[in-house]
Amino acid sequence: MVRASHTRSRQKRSRPGHVTKTEALPLSLPEEESGEDLLPHKPLVVIVGRPNVGKSTLFNRIVGHRTAIVDDVSGVTRDRNMAECDYQNRMFTLVDTGGLDLNAEDVIVSQIKDQTKMAMVEADLVIAVMDGRVGLSPLDTELADLLRPITKPVFLAVNKIDTPKSEPLLADFYQLGVKKIFPISAEGGMGVDELLEALMPYLPQVPDESAKLETPRIAVVGRPNVGKSTLVNAILGEQRLIVSDIPGTTRDPIDSLVTRDGQSYIFTDTAGIRRRGRIDRGIEGYSVVRAMRALGRSDVAVLVLDGIEGVTEQDTKIAGLISKQGRGCVILVNKWDVREDDPAAHPAYNLELSRRFPFFAHVPVLFGAAVQSETLPRLFSKIDQVVAFFAKRIQTRKLNLFLQQLLEKNPISLHRGNPKKSMFITQVATKPPTFALFVKGAEKIPTAYLRYLENSIRAEYGFQGIPIKILLRGKGKK
Repeated sequence: MVRASHTRSRQKRSRPGHVTKTEALPLSLPEEESGEDLLPHKPLVVIVGRPNVGKSTLFNRIVGHRTAIVDDVSGVTRDRNMAECDYQNRMFTLVDTGGLDLNAEDVIVSQIKDQTKMAMVEADLVIAVMDGRVGLSPLDTELADLLRPITKPVFLAVNKIDTPKSEPLLADFYQLGVKKIFPISAEGGMGVDELLEALMPYLPQVPDESAKLETPRIAVVGRPNVGKSTLVNAILGEQRLIVSDIPGTTRDPIDSLVTRDGQSYIFTDTAGIRRRGRIDRGIEGYSVVRAMRALGRSDVAVLVLDGIEGVTEQDTKIAGLISKQGRGCVILVNKWDVREDDPAAHPAYNLELSRRFPFFAHVPVLFGAAVQSETLPRLFSKIDQVVAFFAKRIQTRKLNLFLQQLLEKNPISLHRGNPKKSMFITQVATKPPTFALFVKGAEKIPTAYLRYLENSIRAEYGFQGIPIKILLRGKGKK
């Protein structure tokens, strides 16, 4: 999830140290990614395009909040909307511009044109958005002609490509001489991650020292009435949150700053997430959406389960949401004080967890009760461990020595039975830990081998409670 704060600007932004390149990039990313930070701290990424192609929708999707006004009427965005963004520990300023019509004579539209041109001059990276459903228009061609001479990376995103059947619509846009097109659905989110990952080699990474100073955010999540607010109240040591046996008592995510043994945390108590069919429209629906957003901006989720009722289908879906969001996780089986005298309860519950949560085999599980004081020290110990793994970085040299050992122990054959020995791996991001694996014929690597690699990295370096992401990258020809 992208974290952002927003400002609006109508004035030209001074950018000392602005980077220029000796060679123009004609609407594409360079064929070879250097993997180095090419731009100064917090580069300016500007979204441009003709009116009504979905620029503001893409801006909102990247930022993660509906801050720009989105409407089907062209010309809604007039001045520049800016947001400070952090994507996978990479910092940048995102700018949404008004629809660009180079032939406009109307005063307001001309001002939009001037603002957009000014933003393009100031930009370090440019995302040109075009409408895949409408196809290549004369305005798109004029925009391409305007962008082609500029000496900075330009990425062409063709919007409204929301299904694989829509991909033939991309053909017209190759007339612009583009080497790489990013098909996206700004509304649905498809392809946006691939676009952002293409930007990453140009985005400076946040120094590890800064990451250590950040206060970890802990989201307490679960279905209704499992004891989330009771747990947060026990952590706070006071009745700051309303606790009730009525499902749906908590509506808005509530942030509380907690300091324990000199370490600060921000705990967020969220609304109980029920099955979609049981969610009432209106206030409760918005509450669940806010709970999802609170989860997205957290570092670690404490998934609270009911030790009496057992694991339900809805618990499985919430766990899946945590995994999909790429957050760290600690599972707390609550109300265990009622069952702790039953010797058969513990192994039976563990068996149920392994059956329901096979994708969470790496997640630490704690049996306890929010009302018992001895539960909290054990819970904080698990949280601290997962927070540390969430920001952990491994040296490239150590990773590749380890990878060679794996290849010798379990080689992989990609072509005619010949073992693949030439691979290179590096960690490109934290929160969550993300690795890029460079290998010729990357598309042929079996999913099972990637799982083996992920499990091996986890066994060697820890990462308990943390999802690991491995990006495949083909090796360029030398």
